[in-house]
Amino acid sequence: MATVRIAVGADHAGYGLKQALAEHLRASGHDVTDCGTHSDDRVDYPDFGAAVGRAVAAGDADLGVCVCGSGNGIAMAANKVAGVRAAVAYDVTSARLARAHNDANVLCIGERLTGAEVAREALDAWLGASFAGGRHEARVVKLDRLRVSG
Repeated sequence: MATVRIAVGADHAGYGLKQALAEHLRASGHDVTDCGTHSDDRVDYPDFGAAVGRAVAAGDADLGVCVCGSGNGIAMAANKVAGVRAAVAYDVTSARLARAHNDANVLCIGERLTGAEVAREALDAWLGASFAGGRHEARVVKLDRLRVSG
């Protein structure tokens, strides 16, 4: 697998898993940028989901990985950034399909719902997958056009 620039971020509820996944990514040869948080002190997930999303959207990272308690809140935050397609994954299949069908450029995982080993396997499956295109392409284009201010 080629070296990929990956931004990681988490709130306090996802800090431990973020650390483990970042180390796994580094050990796999990837360039990891840690957008925080840097402890398990209480913080707000929107700050870190947005930071990862901005890094991906700006081209400072090729992909992003976000972790919070459920994966949902931080995915919602990342998805507020134009150009981000953040998907919550719970296992290998949901992670692989997020990339293959939805061209997800940010993977979100819930530390309270997904164990570390399954999370690592899901991350590897997501990184190893590629966008299938075809019938999925028009849907992804529609997703990218949904950005509405308000």
